Amino acid sequence: MTETRLHLPPEIQGPSAWYGPELASRGNWLEFLSPAEIEEVEYAAKGLDSESTDIVGIRREHFPLPTLGPRLKSLLDEVLNGRGFVLLRALPVERWTMQQAAIAFFGIGSHLGAARSQNARGHVLGHVKDLGRSSEDPEVRIYQTHERQTYHTDSSDIVCLLCLRPARAGGLSSVVSSVTIFNEMRRRRPDLLKVLFEPIETDRRGEVPQGRKPYFNIPVFSWYEGLLSAIYQRQYIESARRFEGVPALTSAQIEALDLFDSLANDPALHLLMAFQPGDIQIVHNHTILHDRTAFEDWPDPERKRHLLRLWLAPENARPLPPVFSERFGSVIPGERGGVLVSDTRLSAPLEP
Repeated sequence: MTETRLHLPPEIQGPSAWYGPELASRGNWLEFLSPAEIEEVEYAAKGLDSESTDIVGIRREHFPLPTLGPRLKSLLDEVLNGRGFVLLRALPVERWTMQQAAIAFFGIGSHLGAARSQNARGHVLGHVKDLGRSSEDPEVRIYQTHERQTYHTDSSDIVCLLCLRPARAGGLSSVVSSVTIFNEMRRRRPDLLKVLFEPIETDRRGEVPQGRKPYFNIPVFSWYEGLLSAIYQRQYIESARRFEGVPALTSAQIEALDLFDSLANDPALHLLMAFQPGDIQIVHNHTILHDRTAFEDWPDPERKRHLLRLWLAPENARPLPPVFSERFGSVIPGERGGVLVSDTRLSAPLEP
């Protein structure tokens, strides 16, 4: 659980406690790939591009990036220990096949951390695409729809997205600092903030590891070894009430969650960005919540919005409290996170 339940952690200063408008004016979160770095990626990807390639097996040593590799290491440090996210622009995905794009993305990811399964089918390469489904179905994950996602964290240390094609309209990405939300709640309503340091049930949406309940029970905020970490998905907190033994949310919980959401949705806190083809967004789930606006897609199948996704476990990730093992399976850096059910076999499908 947390190190203290009676006294709130102090207000947090530093680069992780940022405000969107200030970052928008600075723009230092946007990084550009050089022609030499793109050439490196392309050369490594095409060297692995064959019918026999097992994308799941690609490791850092198989994907040499002598110039970009050290830069990725520096960017990872900024993600893990600084601002919490970066947007890397832009790979030439328009001239690649789907397999080449997947190999390039997975290869870059191998320099950041170990890939983790994103669903019960063991997919380490995810596809964020509207499949014509609705989040009203408790077995559906919101990324499979065209709906707004709302601010949330994913079940890994790092989430990376590669934009293959943007939507016709909408589908903007948004990030907000959970550290800033903590600071603002601490100033405004410390009584409600304390509620979010208590465990709360969150729906696994049908992806249940062997021996586990269909929900996990972790606080929204945890303070551990001097670090604040967040885990959050409001819709899944609410849908967990469908399970036997899970109580209705209390009035204090609802008020605390509503304040949390209102702060995340405040333009004074969050930062919006529009993806371009080839953009890679790297986000630290423990200090950043991400969102996507609803979107209108193209009618042509070959033009529909399509992002690839990686969940990554860096070896140099922060310590997490033991309670996180309920969702992450382990709290050992490099070996934690993802969705693992019985007999999970890892794969990297090229289609959703």
